[in-house]
Amino acid sequence: MRTRACDIPEELDLHGRRVDESLDLVDEYLDKAFVYGISPVRLVHGHGTGKLRNAVREHLSHHPQVSRFVPGGTYSGGEGVTVVFLKATPLIL
Repeated sequence: MRTRACDIPEELDLHGRRVDESLDLVDEYLDKAFVYGISPVRLVHGHGTGKLRNAVREHLSHHPQVSRFVPGGTYSGGEGVTVVFLKATPLIL
């Protein structure tokens, strides 16, 4: 079964997941978003202790498809959300 761009949500909820599982999900999600040109996307990790947020942001800082990322705005999750801007999708002919 093929994935369509409309099947990819603009947000990935990571609440309640362990760091290693979350990073695998982030990679899979960003791969799909990149291929279909969906940017920006939101990663919802919550506030908690900050362990998941810090791990996700550290991972994003080295991710080849990520252009930049910022915390969510005041009314859209603040530090409990990371907004990710992806690089342009290469044209595939």
